Amino acid sequence: MRAGIVGIGRYLPEKVMTNFDLEKMMDTSDEWIRTRTGIEERRIAADDVDTSDMAFMAAQKAIDDAGIQPEDIDLILVATVTPDTPFPSVACMIQEKLGAKKAAAMDISAACAGFMYGIVTAKQFIESQVYKYVLVVGVEKLSKITDWTDRNTAVLFGDGAGAAVIGAVSEGRGILSFELGADGSGGKHLYQEEYIVMNGREVFKFAVRQMGESCINVLEKAGLSKEDVDFLIPHQANIRIMEASRQRLELPPEKMSKTIHKYGNTSAASIPISIVEEVEAGKIKDDDLIVMVGFGGGLTWGAIAIRWGK
Repeated sequence: MRAGIVGIGRYLPEKVMTNFDLEKMMDTSDEWIRTRTGIEERRIAADDVDTSDMAFMAAQKAIDDAGIQPEDIDLILVATVTPDTPFPSVACMIQEKLGAKKAAAMDISAACAGFMYGIVTAKQFIESQVYKYVLVVGVEKLSKITDWTDRNTAVLFGDGAGAAVIGAVSEGRGILSFELGADGSGGKHLYQEEYIVMNGREVFKFAVRQMGESCINVLEKAGLSKEDVDFLIPHQANIRIMEASRQRLELPPEKMSKTIHKYGNTSAASIPISIVEEVEAGKIKDDDLIVMVGFGGGLTWGAIAIRWGK
């Protein structure tokens, strides 16, 4: 038995904040933001919409897409660093809202790599046949921990949620290999006091190196090569970091997901949001080999090679 993604869903707030909106708030420009990050706009959740609300809406769509009921979910894992409250967890909040009465529930804190950590954790429960369905949600309301006077960080982040139902898939499909990692000595480069604090130069160097290495590592673990990759879904942090990963895999531009220009960096939500985008656009098809890779505060990282399809 192999675990894979059997249902997906996402939620994006309606409010769009453009680079031109930011020009009015701080000393920056659309050209500066676009050329350095690839971001043109991002979504910002309303004051009365919290992390659990976005997680719930994405989770509902993923459950519907999987063709199951909330009562079928055995475990809920929510990857977030912006929970509504320290406790109860967002996972517990959406367990109640969904009516997933038999599901255990907990949050995972691995920053932008959180969705990767969630998927890999879910895999263990499915393939050991302890659980049949695990719901994994990546969700952030980063706008509530962003310093809107700090032009180095305020231009980067957005809000949103993406969700996946993990279950057993047909032969040949599913998660082929993975890599998770952490380097606590780099925690000082990206952290939260009241707001997000980042040493952009150090994070950039780490991400360019680690994302490329992790992509190669999961392919080697799966007994595959760069030529086998059909599509790359990198964490949408910075277009230059994403391009470095694409070039490491020697993929043409059309084989890499790029949603950063529309949604900015949504941390743990960025990879699942991108998955939904590319499936809906017809760029990801059954039996495609997909590589997903992310990095985040901690410092943490994770990569997964998956053969798409139920």
